[in-house]
Amino acid sequence: MASYGKIADLAGLPGRARYVGYCLRNVPTSLTLPWHRVLRSNGQIAFQAGTPQAITQSELLADEQVLVQNNRVNLKLYGWEPGLDVLLHKLAF
Repeated sequence: MASYGKIADLAGLPGRARYVGYCLRNVPTSLTLPWHRVLRSNGQIAFQAGTPQAITQSELLADEQVLVQNNRVNLKLYGWEPGLDVLLHKLAF
C-alpha cells in the first residue's frame, strides 16, 4: 500500500496527492492498475465507508490478505517503503 502523496513524490510531483487521485479516477477501464492499493496518508480508504467503491476496494485488499478495519489499513504494517536499491535500480520511469 502507498499513499497518494507517496505516489506523487515518487513520480516527481511533491505536494500533488490530489493530482494522483485525479489521474487514478480518469484511467481508461482498458488499463489495469492496482488502484486499490493507494490510500490516504493515514491509511484510510478515500471513498466514504459503505459506498460501492469502498466495499470494492476493501474486498480487493482482503483478497490480498490486507486487513481493513473501519475503512482503514495500518500503513505501518502494510505500507510500501521502497529501499534505495529499489528506487535506483528496479523502478521503471
